[in-house]
Amino acid sequence: MNIPNLHAWPKDYKSAIELQRSLSERISLTAIEDKDYSLVAGTDVSGVFARGRLWAAVIVLKLPGFEVVEESYATLKAEFPYIPGLLSFRELPVMLEAMRKLNSVPDVIICDGQGLAHPRFFGLACHLGLWLNLPTVGCAKSRLVGEASEPGPNPGNWRSLRYKNRNVGAVLRTRNKSKPVFVSPGHLTDVRTARRIVRSCCLRARLPEPTRLAHLAVNRYRLSDHNVD
Repeated sequence: MNIPNLHAWPKDYKSAIELQRSLSERISLTAIEDKDYSLVAGTDVSGVFARGRLWAAVIVLKLPGFEVVEESYATLKAEFPYIPGLLSFRELPVMLEAMRKLNSVPDVIICDGQGLAHPRFFGLACHLGLWLNLPTVGCAKSRLVGEASEPGPNPGNWRSLRYKNRNVGAVLRTRNKSKPVFVSPGHLTDVRTARRIVRSCCLRARLPEPTRLAHLAVNRYRLSDHNVD
């Protein structure tokens, strides 16, 4: 996949915050009309703090059968510290390296993290979407910001997630007797479409299949990578 350069990577907290606020104005929350979201990618990053290194995996699936189309991997040294709310500056460089190795161009990418549901309305999924100019969705296991009531007990039940008087996502039940997930649009999508995409990707687990498989894949990759300093 060809990925044009969006910006240089900041090295400090203040510069990263300023860049987030600037880039957030470029996010589109309008879904592409009549788009077929049958080619769905999931991505995840794993790291070991003591080694200062990150590993990324991207898994591309074809819906509705969930066939694996391709997978790619990358590893890089972490150049930005772990700071809540600035996760993309730490994880995106290695994630983009894995994306560059893809032969296919996904219709949408689901991230294990936040999109619009972020203190500055610019989570990992938003940042990735701008870099790739592709629809992206954040699907997180826990809430970062916002308020919502508990969704009903059945798969597909949901409640709006609101933050600073904005509807930033949905709290979605994907499986009976499981905790809900927190879905928010990243780029080139909206809350309704993001929720629908995540719901369509939940096969037999709480998490959508693309990110679930990416999580398993990146941990296998990290554990097998014995020769990286």
